[in-house]
Amino acid sequence: MPRVYVSAVIDAPIERVWARARDFNGHHEWHPIITDSAIEGGLRSDTVGCVRAFGIAGGGRLREQLVSFSDRDHTYTYTILESPLPLTDYVATFRLLPVTEGNRTFGEWWADFDCRPGDLPALREQVGRNTFAAGFAALAGRV
Repeated sequence: MPRVYVSAVIDAPIERVWARARDFNGHHEWHPIITDSAIEGGLRSDTVGCVRAFGIAGGGRLREQLVSFSDRDHTYTYTILESPLPLTDYVATFRLLPVTEGNRTFGEWWADFDCRPGDLPALREQVGRNTFAAGFAALAGRV
């Protein structure tokens, strides 16, 4: 099972970064490839089990379900329910940790999934560069 892992250091305190990133339905407000987002069924966006449906730039819609969430640990994990991407069994985790020197934030974002071997290079680019790395760069610019 392939893993895509991206990390970044954001020059802002963890509380400020988490305040922006913790909303499972708020990624369209800071992520450059997310066009819109809505939580299905009227649940709160920090409720484990809630499902977000969203669009991505260039077309396509995804549905993802929140499977764990912790304000204490500044982390959440989610799985893809529906996606135009050629992958299955996708589970991703977003986590922030404090960098005590300089009051900065260390971010980690990774995903494990299955795919056909020939699709892996493009998925590494899409998930790693275009989603995770682009998301961290956007967060850094917003906090």
